[in-house]
Amino acid sequence: MLGSAERTELWVGAAVLAVAAGFLLWSTGGGVRQGSDAYELRAAFPNVDGIDKGTDVRVAGVKVGRVSAVTLDPQSFLAEARISLPGTIRMPVDSAALIQSDGLLGGSYIELQPGGAAENLNPGDEIEDVQGAVSLLSLMMKFVDAQAGDKPAAGGQQ
Repeated sequence: MLGSAERTELWVGAAVLAVAAGFLLWSTGGGVRQGSDAYELRAAFPNVDGIDKGTDVRVAGVKVGRVSAVTLDPQSFLAEARISLPGTIRMPVDSAALIQSDGLLGGSYIELQPGGAAENLNPGDEIEDVQGAVSLLSLMMKFVDAQAGDKPAAGGQQ
């Protein structure tokens, strides 16, 4: 028979294992279930900085899918992202795909903005309205250049 101290250690160990299994499930995207009814859409971006296989796809801030692949189109030199969505979420043909950021230090994700068309995209269709990743560094450099251009020359009259 186990003593009370051993029984307590057993329960604490089981709780630690359950929490670890929960974190593992959460980190592998266990919250988004995509069964056999999942389908893919395509979106060609000029810049997919921060987007890779497994990146979240969100609608209205809610995670609904994942990026299943990112490839370069050798003809257009655009980065094509394949987006996997569950069959329960059907996007209108005039929907938009934007690459967003979770803040200054957060990761990137693809935000789908549903359009208002009555017709939906079919599996394998391409989302035409896209906005690529915006480089924060290039925006800051443009701001610094603009500020430097506004200053009067040294020794000049004002």
